[in-house]
Formats: sequence, structure tokens, C-alpha cells
Amino acid sequence: MAEIIRMPKMSDTMEEGIISSWLKKVGDKVNSGDILAEVETDKATMELESYDDGILLHIGVKNGESVPVNDIIAIIGEKGENIKEILKEEETKKEETKEEETKEEETITIPEINDISKDKRLKASPLAKKIAEEKGINLTNIKGSGDGGRIIKKDIEENTEIISTQNSTNIILPKTIGEESFDEVPISQMRKTISKRLSESKFSSPHFYITMEINMDNCIEGRKKINETSEVKISFNDIIIKATAAALRKHPMINSSYLEDKLRTNHHIHIGVAVAVKDGLLVPIIKFADNKSLSHISLEVKNLANKAKNKNLQPSDWEGNTFTISNLGMFGIDEFTAIINPNDSCILAVGGIKNTPIIKNGEIVPGNLMKVTLSCDHRIVDGASGSAFLQTLKELIEDPIKILI
Repeated sequence: MAEIIRMPKMSDTMEEGIISSWLKKVGDKVNSGDILAEVETDKATMELESYDDGILLHIGVKNGESVPVNDIIAIIGEKGENIKEILKEEETKKEETKEEETKEEETITIPEINDISKDKRLKASPLAKKIAEEKGINLTNIKGSGDGGRIIKKDIEENTEIISTQNSTNIILPKTIGEESFDEVPISQMRKTISKRLSESKFSSPHFYITMEINMDNCIEGRKKINETSEVKISFNDIIIKATAAALRKHPMINSSYLEDKLRTNHHIHIGVAVAVKDGLLVPIIKFADNKSLSHISLEVKNLANKAKNKNLQPSDWEGNTFTISNLGMFGIDEFTAIINPNDSCILAVGGIKNTPIIKNGEIVPGNLMKVTLSCDHRIVDGASGSAFLQTLKELIEDPIKILI
């Protein structure tokens, strides 16, 4: 008996997938465990595995096309088996669903407005007259395109460019000639999911922001000494991750989640690290970051960043974050705010290190400052607890030997 292959839900946020490429073609023999196709989800390109034996009788989606989760994409069965009834039944179900959705929609009818100017000497719509009055435009200079030569809003906007001078003299310029052009490309699954999830976060979580400056002089010197002997090159981002994990251990409320009917305080620390890729942003996770050395964190960040750029991340690489860091310092950004990554209570936005005059021992001397901004979900975190966390983070980064103890 023929078996329908539907688009599976390959991640918790996936709503549709794109068939990157079919690895089997119609007529091929398929065994359970064979890979049928590669599917691009909102976060990675993953393999679609067959759970049935038989012949691939039907492929319903071409390479590059998107398919909603649970829609039919292929049929596997016995050679020569008739699949027309299956496809017809599937189409009928779709039509019935569309009809039900249509019945539920409310229809709003907008009445037509007969907009005829009362001015018999000059035919113009009330809206055109209002615009002309506000802008000091002489309507006698405008040619109407409406019924009977009536001047409408479009005539004012499209046919002339009118500049009103201080003495109310109207200067009519010829219409600017140019060609409008643009490119359009389909929105990727990743970009759709980023848009949806961050919009939900921004509008459902009441954000507030607190910013702090951190003196990076000791951190710069400490990193230099570490890299003189370390086999793995340590970045400032690695140090920030390690210091953040240590600060979260002291301030567990920052490492919590608001789950509608309950508040979860996480005892484990899984730090999401935002990574820019071609189609948007991915957030792979450094799990149990507080238990890992700087070298371990450095190697893991590099590995996850490469997997993200090559679309090789697996669900285990991005699920379960308890806190997120977004660092734009390497792009020359001094300071910014970030949208909280669901289901975290906070996200840390890290700017670049800037050489700045500072006061030290009563004298103005050159220094290196870095600004960090904590976006907080006000349902969980208040100003005092957020500030206390940043103060601890500042102390750890300004004296980085503390994170090595």
C-alpha cells in the first residue's frame, strides 16, 4: 500500500521547508533509512530520511520550492500502484480547508464616495482642494484627469512639482523623469523565522535597557599574556562568554525564563552566541559555559561558527539557551541594543573596544573602554538586579584573572 511522505517538522520553530535537492528520482527503489532529499529549514539544511521500503512513485515538490509542514511531498509504494486517488483526496482536503477559512473571514465593504466638486468654475475633488490650500497651490495651473476634467489628488502629486515661495507665488516645475527599479528575492526560511520570533519577543516581552562602560586595559594585557603560551588563540569574545557565565552563576535571576504561567530559574548555564550568516542570524549554544576553560570555549565557538556558516548545525546545537550574547564590536559598532532571544530573560549587546581619554589617579590618560548593554525582560528582571549583574560582569572583565580561578 502506498505511503505518503509529508514535510516533517524538523525544529520547534519550523513552519515550512525548502527542498534543496532530491537525492532520489521517481522510479528509484527506496529502502528504509535511505536519504530522499536535503531540506532547508529555518536554521539548517537537514536530511529527509525514508521510513518505508518501496518504489518512489511521486515527487510533488521541485528543487527550490517551499512546502508547509505536513504537506505531501512524495509517495512511496509498489511498482505500478495507482496514486491518482491519493492525490485527488489530498487536493479535496485542501479545498475543504480553504472553504472553511473563507467562511470564517469577516468581509468589510467600503462604500464608494461620489466626490464631486461643488465649485462649478473649477472642478476639483475636496481632497485635491484641501491639499492645494495647505500647500498654497494654484489649481488653475493643474490639468485634471478625473471625470469631466476634475482635478484629483493624483494630478497634483504626479503631473507637477510645485514649490510655494514665501510671497505665495507658485513655481511649476516639469515632472522629474526617471525609472523606478528594484530586485526581489524570496525570503529565506531562516529570515522568516528570525522575523517572527524576534517580533514576538519584542512585543510580548517588555524590554528595558541598561548600559555600562568597562575598562579593558587589564583585559587587553591579560589576553596578550594568555596568547603568548596558549595553543589556542583566545579572543575578547571568549573572555566575555566566560565572564558572563561566571556572573550568571552569581545572579541566577538573569539566567531565568518567563513561561506564561510559571517562572523558571535555570541552574545550568547555556550561553547562545549570535553568529551572522548569509541569510540572517543563528544562535548556536555553548552549553555549561561556566564549567569550561577559555581554550575549550574558544575551540567550541569557532567550530559552531563554521557549522552555522556551512548550514551544518543540528537542533542540539541551537536548542536550550538560557542567556544570549550578541557582539558587534568586530564590525566597528560602539554601542547598540539587542532584542531578547526567546525564552531568555536578557541578552547582552557588546560593542567594540574604543581608545578613549580617561581619568586615572586624578590625571587624564589614554584608556580602552567597551560598552555593554543589557536588554531585560521587565516581567522577570528589574533595574536593580540587572545593574547588579552588569557590575559583577564589569569586575570580572576588568580583572580577568578572577574568571580563571
